[in-house]
Amino acid sequence: MLTKKELQKYDRQILIPGFGKAGQEKLKKARVFIAGAGGLGSPAAIYLAAAGAGTLRIADRDTVDIANLNRQVLHGEKDVGKKKVASAAATLKKLNPDIRIETIDKTITESNAAELVGDSDLIIDALDNLKTRYLLNLIALKKKIPFIHGAVYGFEGRAMTVIPGESACLYCVYHGADVPGGKFPVIGVTPAVIGCIQATEAIKYLTGLGQLLTNRLLCYDGLAMKFTEFSVKRDPACAQCGETAGRRK
Repeated sequence: MLTKKELQKYDRQILIPGFGKAGQEKLKKARVFIAGAGGLGSPAAIYLAAAGAGTLRIADRDTVDIANLNRQVLHGEKDVGKKKVASAAATLKKLNPDIRIETIDKTITESNAAELVGDSDLIIDALDNLKTRYLLNLIALKKKIPFIHGAVYGFEGRAMTVIPGESACLYCVYHGADVPGGKFPVIGVTPAVIGCIQATEAIKYLTGLGQLLTNRLLCYDGLAMKFTEFSVKRDPACAQCGETAGRRK
């Protein structure tokens, strides 16, 4: 049940046709796993918190560096040197003290990923490397929970939503390709755009509204201020979601 305070706080979104009190109650009950408290995780977490998503479970092992602050808006200069999950929790609780923030100060690995995701209702991919993204994509497939992908580079970004068993997965799109790690260019407004798209997808899924970015890769070009959409298909031979994937070693 929504409290009187919650009815007041979320009044504007409750007014949205099809959303209503029922949609807000669904958000209140939701558990969202956010992999990363950086550029993408910041706007995704902020807007999910503001919308009243009941539990945000945030995993990140890093500490705040001053070079993060052009884009990682969960953190400020006073947080430099602090654990990102601690800084993120403090910011989000200040924004919305009525939600639950769970923090995980660990690196996501093959040995702990399933446990860290736990009984979450969906996964937000706010990572910066494909190797761990593939791992979480696989965990999402095994647990049959949605996986909302986002990635950025410079003024460009992309997003898509994976519904296990129904749509193409991340591995179908990239076919196991990888890119070198390390420092890459990015302007803060790019993860702001993509992270907000990820939060939008999460809210739509949790409330049952709208059309998700399934079987579609949405690409954003900030310099041209243009969105381009590419259709993607589920690959029957995909190593992670294909017809024989479960039987492979």
